[in-house]
Amino acid sequence: MKAKDVIIILDCGSQYTQLIARRIRELRVYSEILPWDASVEEIRSKSPKGIVISGSSRNVPLSEAPTVSSEILEIGIPILGICYGMQLLCHILGGKIAKTGSAEYRRIQVEIEDENAKLFKGLPKRFCAWMSRGYSVAQLPPNVRSLAKSEDGSIAAMATLDDRIWGLQFHPEVAHTEHGLEILRNFLFDICSCEPSWNLEDWVEEKIKEVAQIVGNDKVICALSGGVDSTVAAVLTRKAIGDKLHCVFVDNGLLRLNEAENVLSVYRQKLNLDVRYVDASNEFLQALKGITDPEEKRKAVGKTFIDVFEREAEKVGDAKWLLQGTLYPDVIESGQESRGASIIKTHHNVGGLPEEMKLQLLEPLKDLFKDEVRAIGAILGIPHSILRRHPFPGPGLSVRCLGEVTPEKLELLRQADAIFMDELDSSGFYDKVWQAFCVLLPVRSVGVIEDERTYGYTIALRAVESSDGMTADWVYLSRELLDKIAHRICNEVTDISRVVLDVTSKPPATIEWE
Repeated sequence: MKAKDVIIILDCGSQYTQLIARRIRELRVYSEILPWDASVEEIRSKSPKGIVISGSSRNVPLSEAPTVSSEILEIGIPILGICYGMQLLCHILGGKIAKTGSAEYRRIQVEIEDENAKLFKGLPKRFCAWMSRGYSVAQLPPNVRSLAKSEDGSIAAMATLDDRIWGLQFHPEVAHTEHGLEILRNFLFDICSCEPSWNLEDWVEEKIKEVAQIVGNDKVICALSGGVDSTVAAVLTRKAIGDKLHCVFVDNGLLRLNEAENVLSVYRQKLNLDVRYVDASNEFLQALKGITDPEEKRKAVGKTFIDVFEREAEKVGDAKWLLQGTLYPDVIESGQESRGASIIKTHHNVGGLPEEMKLQLLEPLKDLFKDEVRAIGAILGIPHSILRRHPFPGPGLSVRCLGEVTPEKLELLRQADAIFMDELDSSGFYDKVWQAFCVLLPVRSVGVIEDERTYGYTIALRAVESSDGMTADWVYLSRELLDKIAHRICNEVTDISRVVLDVTSKPPATIEWE
């Protein structure tokens, strides 16, 4: 990519590693993620202006925990350790780490001790931060000073006396931390001397060239879903390889109300994409029959997708590539335990794919977050009607229909969800929230409609605000709006007798229920 300056992020297995990369790119500095055991030679080859060491789900005292080579400290460029990364730097430099409490993340007050520290330039003396409470620095290494402390007296930030190695016990990259972006800005520009030289227009230009080079004269089959990600991936790839791209829209029976008709109209009339429609709904529902475990649902949907696309690829004739709109959060949550990350859930286009398949994966968006993809879509001229769509899971409504998936349950969920979206749109809330949807719970309860006893299912409403999908807060909807939504669902959708509201943030919950 065209970028003068580069920051390397060493991934120790944190669920927030790619969010650090996102925040740095938001400040217009190109960032690249390498595994924690990357060699010094590989890091030097990138000519970075600085290094960030991420957090981890492990703990520094454990022998099997990820570590970085001490030679990295001798490269001579600024280094910032975040959470586990700070503890790891402390350990390597000769300090001590101790267990301080339960391994939980929560908001905590931080007080700056060294107001002249470059990392905290322009910040108030006290602010709230999102911090892990499991382990902390018990004794600083030689030639290292404390910069800030948390409300319980533990060290919240540190730096070497030469201002080259820095550490934060809290996470500046998450939205819950006040002034987190300013802290990262200070590290990039005041400590690493970076220049804001990276932008998405350059990314688009370079990615089109890269895709053309990777694909060559091969044919590509695209798994169009109607969502933002696959649509942007398709339009981008079409610009790179032209008519060697063959798009397929699969009706898997797990779509929202009237979704197939609506998105096909946009693809064919506004984007001029050649799209083949395939109705495989019976095949998917059969594959899901009897399955209640969400991981098994995702894997069943993923395998069926591949079976369908491999058949379609044969019809295209020697297609070599399967194009998918995989994003960073998909990769993050699917995890790679060999690198120290925990698997939150398997995504159909990451861990849900079968180990052996005939098609090679083409994933041009896998380094990006949703808001970046929307911005790229606008650059490519994709209609706002597509770009404004809320994220939709690859396994579709199967993971919003808890328990066994049946055609009858799916129809109830479709109707309820359509009412929810209609009311959000009418009230102006649809474009204000990151994601909203209904979940059908496998719970029946007694109700009364028109003086008649009912015994129907329960619908949960989920609406969250977020900037990237990595952290999220539930959205406050007015009592009047919720009342209208609940009344419409219970009165218009047969066999729904109760509506509840999900008010859980991420973390501790994920956005989707399964």
